Amino acid sequence: MSLHDRAESLKAKHAALESAIEMETRRPLPDNTQIHDLKRKKLLIKDELSRIGSGPH
Repeated sequence: MSLHDRAESLKAKHAALESAIEMETRRPLPDNTQIHDLKRKKLLIKDELSRIGSGPH
């Protein structure tokens, strides 16, 4: 897998996590533990994207 392909894959995962966070926060009783876990995963992806030289755009 090329770096470009890896970056694109990470960007897609980042967007999916953002969507999952938004959906969870809109629930009547959001699970804060789940939200925290999703945000942690999103941050790890953002950090990896920064390391390979591409932002999460």
